Amino acid sequence: MFSSLAWMRAFTLLFLTFASRSYAREETLFTSSVTYCNPPETLLIQRFEVAYFAKNQSVAFNISAASVQPNINVTANLFLNFYGMNPLNITIDLCSILGGALCPLPMYNFTGADSISLPDSLGINGRIPGIAFKIPDLEGFAQLTLTEVHTGTVKACVQATLSNGWTAHQPAVEWATAGVTLAALLSAIWQSVWPDSLAPFRLLDLLYLLQTIASSAFLSLNYSSVYRAYALNFAWAVGLISSSDSSMQAAIDRMRHRTGGNLADSTSGSAVGLVNRKLSPYNAGTTNLAIVPYGVVSRATPSNLLDTFLNLDIPVVAKLQSLARRATSSADQSEVQTVTNSSSNILQAGVPIYTNSVHVATANAFMTAFLVALIMKGYSASAFDYPSFMRAWVLRLAFAAFSPLLIFILYQWTLKDSWLSVLLSVITFLTLLAVIFYSSFLTSRVAVRSSHDELYSPSYSHMASYGPLYSQYRPPRYFFFFIPIIASTLRAIFIAFARSNGLVQIILIVIVEVAVVALHLILRPHKTRGGDVFSTFLAIVRLVCMGLMIAFIQSLNLKPIPRVVIGIIIAVIFSVAILVVIVNLILHTGITLIWRSKRGPSATSSHGSEGSVMEKGGKEKDLATATSWEHDTSRRAINPTPDQNIPLDPQVLEPYPISPTGTTISTMEPPSKVVLFTFATHLTYGTSTASHGQRDSQRTSSALHSPMYSVAEGIEDNESSAGAGLRPPQGSQPPSSYQPPSRIQ
Repeated sequence: MFSSLAWMRAFTLLFLTFASRSYAREETLFTSSVTYCNPPETLLIQRFEVAYFAKNQSVAFNISAASVQPNINVTANLFLNFYGMNPLNITIDLCSILGGALCPLPMYNFTGADSISLPDSLGINGRIPGIAFKIPDLEGFAQLTLTEVHTGTVKACVQATLSNGWTAHQPAVEWATAGVTLAALLSAIWQSVWPDSLAPFRLLDLLYLLQTIASSAFLSLNYSSVYRAYALNFAWAVGLISSSDSSMQAAIDRMRHRTGGNLADSTSGSAVGLVNRKLSPYNAGTTNLAIVPYGVVSRATPSNLLDTFLNLDIPVVAKLQSLARRATSSADQSEVQTVTNSSSNILQAGVPIYTNSVHVATANAFMTAFLVALIMKGYSASAFDYPSFMRAWVLRLAFAAFSPLLIFILYQWTLKDSWLSVLLSVITFLTLLAVIFYSSFLTSRVAVRSSHDELYSPSYSHMASYGPLYSQYRPPRYFFFFIPIIASTLRAIFIAFARSNGLVQIILIVIVEVAVVALHLILRPHKTRGGDVFSTFLAIVRLVCMGLMIAFIQSLNLKPIPRVVIGIIIAVIFSVAILVVIVNLILHTGITLIWRSKRGPSATSSHGSEGSVMEKGGKEKDLATATSWEHDTSRRAINPTPDQNIPLDPQVLEPYPISPTGTTISTMEPPSKVVLFTFATHLTYGTSTASHGQRDSQRTSSALHSPMYSVAEGIEDNESSAGAGLRPPQGSQPPSSYQPPSRIQ
């Protein structure tokens, strides 16, 4: 077994290893996606790669283009936008570089590559903070504009987003969360034979949390790029499972076009280049370039530049190609699209940007989620044979798919694309209503006609089939399952039908989250205090994160850097919540039960499906104590022998002398059998703080030699004398531990 110092050393070594690898990556900014910012006229671009190297303050570029107009002399303006700032804006006369080879532009395909050292007077490194080379999902773009020298007409305009190689969208996170969910599913299936088991509910809590993170990026807000990338890690939880070369997406595209669909298809390229220029990572409505006068950039002689080009051409091209492969492995270099603020192919905030980022067209979102849900439904129908067991799991799967399916169903109705997609969405909507709302109706009817306790009766079959609705709640709060259903329905309505106004969306959703938190605090629906704390914690997490997203409202015009910080904070809060749910899942997988069984019966004071010790407390203490008492009395005597043999005073063991002829005046009524039995029991099992020694023996001896003990055993012929015997006659001294009652109630 390693000591704590050994573990600390191992962790330090591991951290330094990864830190050294991270630091070894060259600090570089390079282009990741390319689009035209004006319709191409003179120049057609096949490749546009630009990289900035902080080590030597140089800019390298590799351009592959074709000129289609003769006798065009142009100047090139390179503009850099970095989190809304403009650290670089230079103009280069192409006639003065490469020995005049680009003046005029040759009318053929050509490839040009060069590396230009920027003068220290520009202070580029001082304008670009060092964190820009480390922060994930950099928000910035470079723009190259070719302007004719004589007329000033823009002949070509190309924009490319920038990247540093770091991103919050990690396949490892997707696989890890999916693996945990699969393990939780297997554990839930194993424990679902008990209708009140908590493992299936914790599985739904995990899925609901992951779906909340994914759907939080569906609003019409100006999210920071880092949060949008973080939310993409959980796209699989809402049924958006695809890849850059998905045959499923191609089949859906063909189906839509054959049934009246005319919206854009899914693409294998990056969706970042199609994002609205008002949103991240561009952060610019209309870019007004301030052209820097010629001569800002120090120029060498043409022969020296030509020598530099000949010497650096091959390594520069190789390095730029390597950076492009690092930026994106799915970039489509065969086609450069034209994207302006008024173009039809632009991606607006919300669902369009999110779905296209995982290579799913906006019009394909519902069909993709529908097919994934259909596959899961078919698997569950073939895996479960018992009717009640199958009905329970069909209800759980309906709950798991309810929120994402409802969002995409309502959103599909707003697109007006393919009539077959709309028809399938209506059928799916009615199916969800039949499964969830009809089950809710049956449950409510049983509770109203008989009582809510009848829902929890083990002999009643309703619990086995419809227990996933309410069995985690207390009987008086069985109806609380309506709260998540109503909240999910309202969120879907706001996302789909209020997509034109992000301010309205976020305000309405925050109101819903406030109401959910208030209902958790007021009703406290769960059977245990731990369950209430856990569910309230998740509700507060959703409320806080949705409240922080107010900063993403476009009309607020918050600066990019504060939005990035807020996005990282939201991602951290959600990540902590995921870890809490995973820990709670582990506590309900049955591992703790196995561990307790190995420790022995004394390791726990409760049994059954009430389960986790984290969910004991408050109002359940009496029940836990009673259960523990029954459990203990089944194994040992009610009045056990003291653990230690302590010599007792002989006077203590003497019975009280009772004279049958003595006259005793008493004003109280003769006690009944129940009162005498209760008082005798009190003397026997009194709540005195005495140990298992002398005081227990005193109480036991006194009870065994009193008439009350005889009455408790069934000797009932003289209740009055027994009642009188409750008080010792004159001259006798009771033990010090005995406190005679003044009056028996």
